Amino acid sequence: MKKILSTIGLLFILTGCSLGNMDNTPTKQVEKYLNNYQTLDSNILTKLDSIVDEETLLSDTQKDTYRDILKKHYQDLTYTIKEETVNGDKATVEAEIEVNDYTKALRSAEEYKVSNESEFNDENGVYDEEKYQEYRLGLLKDTKDRVKYTIYFSLTKQDDEWTLDTLSQTDEDKILGIYEY
Repeated sequence: MKKILSTIGLLFILTGCSLGNMDNTPTKQVEKYLNNYQTLDSNILTKLDSIVDEETLLSDTQKDTYRDILKKHYQDLTYTIKEETVNGDKATVEAEIEVNDYTKALRSAEEYKVSNESEFNDENGVYDEEKYQEYRLGLLKDTKDRVKYTIYFSLTKQDDEWTLDTLSQTDEDKILGIYEY
């Protein structure tokens, strides 16, 4: 009986260890990172607040609208892991993400503004930035076009744990859907 219990205990320990290691792969770390966007993890929301706060041309109400637009954008992000390459303590995971094409919407807003500048003037004929930002936010909110980007995530293994290296600004822009292609 002791032998059977010892065998079951050993099997449990080995299974537990291997299950723990299954989550400690470069691919799993990238999936976790991207899932954090989809589920609006608290770290992602903090990052989102920083992005919104940097928008100095938006009113407080417009910042709230922009925050809601980005939340939906993050939740709508989809991805496919294409390939994982491990070389010692370094790894690269290729992922294809699909996001709203905000670049297209922002370009369209800018082109419209240039061609129709008087539409954004106040009753005295003076350009009103708030009117333009309201128009721009409307285009972002109504965006239906999607775009796919490839991101090569770099990871480093430290103390037997894979951690994501800092993303480039280009890759951050891809996730935000504002990468200039």
